[in-house]
Amino acid sequence: MKGSVDPTTDAAGTDVLLHHSVSAVFGGDFVRSLRSQLDATLPSEDRIETATTAVESGAAIGDADVVLTVRPVSEELPERAAPDWVQTLNSGVDSYDLDELADRGIAVTNAAGVAANPIAEQVLGYLLVFERRIHKGIRQQERDGIWRDYSAGELGGKTLGIVGVGAIGTRVAELASGFDMEVIGTKRTPETAPDIVDEVYPPSELPELLARSDYLVLACPLVEATRGLIGTEELMSMRSDSVLVNVARGEVIEENALETALQRNRIRGAALDVFEEEPLPPESPLWDLPNAIVTPHMAGTTPKYGDRIGSLFEENYRQYVAGDLDDLRNRVV
Repeated sequence: MKGSVDPTTDAAGTDVLLHHSVSAVFGGDFVRSLRSQLDATLPSEDRIETATTAVESGAAIGDADVVLTVRPVSEELPERAAPDWVQTLNSGVDSYDLDELADRGIAVTNAAGVAANPIAEQVLGYLLVFERRIHKGIRQQERDGIWRDYSAGELGGKTLGIVGVGAIGTRVAELASGFDMEVIGTKRTPETAPDIVDEVYPPSELPELLARSDYLVLACPLVEATRGLIGTEELMSMRSDSVLVNVARGEVIEENALETALQRNRIRGAALDVFEEEPLPPESPLWDLPNAIVTPHMAGTTPKYGDRIGSLFEENYRQYVAGDLDDLRNRVV
């Protein structure tokens, strides 16, 4: 480590960089709040650099021991100098060159679980919209201004399939169980799945999940094995009255295949927070399909995000200064 492994005895302290991307994505108020948390967490001899431009980030990153970012930093790293640890403020790290960071001996941790609760609440909102047909009532109000009765169902007794029972998938399962849904899922290591999930399959048994699910939630990371995971064949395997929910990454679904499935009513509907191209292009058919709900990649937003990131960083910082990088929470490299 360039900084101190024991900041109580080493005056050198630790150099922490708040990358300019944090401000660009979350805004100045978020950065000021997070900086206040860091000031309260880190010893006084540690130095915190808050960059607001790419130039400032590039000038400071070579001397930083720790970098907090929401954007890849590989191209900014000097040839010989590099931080010990990069803490991303996002859960997905598919845009990061993890192999290069690993080769350079840089530990990387993500924010998995920080937004699990708001994302899970949004998933339940999607389910309730489709099951209680709330969107139909809204359209009757906004477009027609008429009073016309319609029927709705109940989530209780329905089967919820979750592709990727990680932090988000687990929280979705917890909320769904409160509605008396049967919860099944896939997980790379089924034996580590939480008890709240009634049945867990390995990824190879995805067809079984597709065939059984009334609602299918995609909550898996984007890796090579999940890119294009749901295509024409998988959509044809789903029940005709099923609903697909994607809060993972847009590339997990073959979007053209999904558009066709929705247009031809091969499935009942889809709720999508992520897309292959973002923002979703104006010409996308998804905007106008009555059986599609489109939200602008905002399921993880919450006013509590900064506090939770601060708590995660504080926990990992204690491991870092103790020299226990192997025990960093959410370590992906």
